[in-house]
Amino acid sequence: MDIYTAVVSFALVVGLLTMTPGLDTALILRTSMLSGRRSAWGVVLGIQAGTLVWGVTTAAGISTLVATSRLAYDVLRWAGAAYLVWMGARMLWESRRGRAAAEVPESGEEGERFLPAFRSGLLTNLLNPKMGVFYIAVLPQFMPDDVPHLLMGALLAGVHVIEGLLWSVLLIGFTVLLRGWLGRPPVRRALDRLTGVVVVGFGVRLAVQD
Repeated sequence: MDIYTAVVSFALVVGLLTMTPGLDTALILRTSMLSGRRSAWGVVLGIQAGTLVWGVTTAAGISTLVATSRLAYDVLRWAGAAYLVWMGARMLWESRRGRAAAEVPESGEEGERFLPAFRSGLLTNLLNPKMGVFYIAVLPQFMPDDVPHLLMGALLAGVHVIEGLLWSVLLIGFTVLLRGWLGRPPVRRALDRLTGVVVVGFGVRLAVQD
C-alpha cells in the first residue's frame, strides 16, 4: 500500500466515523446552540487536539498500553465515565436553575468561555479509551512499510482532524440558521436537558461496558 492509497482509504473510514452521531456531535451542537459559535469552536478544537494526540501516540507506540494493560484501560475508562456523568449532570442542573435559558453571550463573554470549552472537548476525547483502541486497531492497517510510523501517524491523524473540522462547520452552520428559534428559552432549556441526558448516558455506557 502506497501513501496515497493509505490516506484515501483512511479518510473514507474516519469520514464515516466522523459523521456518525455521537458524543462529539451532541457536544458541538449543544455548545453552538446555547453558548455561541466561539465556544463551539473551542469544543471542536479541543476534540480535534485530542484526536491528534491519540493518532501521534498510537503511531509512537505509547497508547498501546491502553490496549494491552487491563488496569490502564480500566483507569482511563472510569475516569472518562466519571467526567461524562459529571458534565451531563451539570448541564441538567444548570438547565433546572434556568441558566440554559440565559441570553446568548456577547463576543467578549464568548471569548472568556473559549478556554473552558476547549478543555471540555479535549478531556472528553482524551478520557475516552475507545478512541485509543480504535486507533490501535485501525492505524497499523494504513501504515506503509517504507514510511516512518510517527510521521505517517501524524499525517493520518491530521486527515481525521481536517474531516472533523469540515463536519463541524456544517454542524455549527446548521445551528446559526436556526438561531432565532433555538434562542427561545423553553427550547434552550429542553436542548440543554436533552444533551445532559445524552452525555450522562454515554458516561454510564462507558462505565458498564467491558
